[in-house]
Amino acid sequence: MAVRHGERVRVPVMYQDWLDITFIHWRYPVEPIQRMLPDGLTVDSFDGSAWVGLTPLLMSDVRPPGVPAIPWLSRFPETNVRTYARDAEGRTGLWFLSLDAARLPAVLTARATYRLPYHWAAMSVTGTSTRRVYRSHRHRSAGAHCHAEVELGSPLAAPGERAELLTGFLTERYRLFTVIAGRLAHAEVEHVPWPLHEARLRHLDQDLLQAASLPAPGGTPLVHASPGVRVRVGPWSLR
Repeated sequence: MAVRHGERVRVPVMYQDWLDITFIHWRYPVEPIQRMLPDGLTVDSFDGSAWVGLTPLLMSDVRPPGVPAIPWLSRFPETNVRTYARDAEGRTGLWFLSLDAARLPAVLTARATYRLPYHWAAMSVTGTSTRRVYRSHRHRSAGAHCHAEVELGSPLAAPGERAELLTGFLTERYRLFTVIAGRLAHAEVEHVPWPLHEARLRHLDQDLLQAASLPAPGGTPLVHASPGVRVRVGPWSLR
């Protein structure tokens, strides 16, 4: 997969492939989501609503520059719960409410270096060209879980045609926010626009959103899927 080198990340600190991803999104009122954000971030809303995404995927070729990928360690399922925010300078990006991953070393490294709320879970991603099944259960007796079955449909419009649409708002995000030592930080992410497909939920049983202290989602979610992109992640920059 081609990557637009040098447009956002001059010096990457990590390479990753984000594969077989499904974006499942719900509307939320702005106020409760705003209360979950740190000082310095405000909800990035669309049509007056905040949006929360549940995004299961397969991580692959996860490695720092100059280091070969280790097959078992560099390839694993992940599921994140995310929302969208902007900082005082108007830069938009992702705020992660939780991330579950199947490799304990990756969980510990991401918690230590990226200060992200990772959890270790037993996970799998399986399926065919038209169907995907995601399973996740955190490693504790009453651990949060997610079981999603998704049916893939036709390709969606080209990225340039969806830039101002809700689809682009929910998927084309190239910045991560976190808090390091009490200070807001951001990291740039670089990849080609997502090649998206229509998708339909055949089954969803999850409590990851509730475990992240969100109200249970309501209504029919918006669902999109992608075969994936190759990613370059930049270093954290503190405000």
